[in-house]
Amino acid sequence: MKIQRHFETETAQREAAQIRRMIVDLDRTLRILVCDVATEEERAQLSDPSDICYPVLARVMAARRDNLKITIAALQERLLLIGARASEAITIAA
Repeated sequence: MKIQRHFETETAQREAAQIRRMIVDLDRTLRILVCDVATEEERAQLSDPSDICYPVLARVMAARRDNLKITIAALQERLLLIGARASEAITIAA
């Protein structure tokens, strides 16, 4: 039983590390998108997405930015669950 718990803990640690790397990468992409949207709005001299002349590129990048925020939040929640399960497994093993 100890071997199985050790394996589960090791797997959880690997999964958590992978999720952390994904969050870092997605956060970097998110920051780039925020800058790109601002640059496009500045170039077009429009910052109101409801304006009919609002740039399509800015609209698409803003949608991607919003999706990345949701993805990052979901990954952070997953990371918390993994941490809770790991601490629970350690408590049970002790």
